Amino acid sequence: MNKPELLQRIIAQLTHDLELFLSAAKSAHKGATHEESAPDNKYDTLALEASYVAQGQANRAQDIKRSLDLYKQLTLLSDPEVIRLTSLVTIEADDGSRRELFIGPAEGGLKITDQLTEIMVITPVSPLGRELLGKSLGDAVEIEAGPNFIGYEIIAVR
Repeated sequence: MNKPELLQRIIAQLTHDLELFLSAAKSAHKGATHEESAPDNKYDTLALEASYVAQGQANRAQDIKRSLDLYKQLTLLSDPEVIRLTSLVTIEADDGSRRELFIGPAEGGLKITDQLTEIMVITPVSPLGRELLGKSLGDAVEIEAGPNFIGYEIIAVR
């Protein structure tokens, strides 16, 4: 998958997630304000709990909206010599396993999958993102994973 296609797929996924969270927030809000949710006594917290859920979903929708705006304005850099924002990086662990990573401005952990590959979005503030920034093809990085360290070699940068 090339970077322009990946960017479009990230935008499509975030657009879908935004619609989902906005719908869920509206539904939870209706539940919180419905007349049947009115408390019967001081221990009945159904409406209060529903309002917390609605607020949480609305907050997540706002976060996704901000991320979506960032990705819509993102300028993809072509063939960088060093890893930076918008780099598409392939790393190989010491055990031979490979991972495809896209350095994005937000939504770290988002996975975009096609028939052959899963690409994970990581951000520059993540531990792996911090280690990769400024590195080049062939460099090695090491990431702390609990009490252990995992070593990776950078085998492709696009």
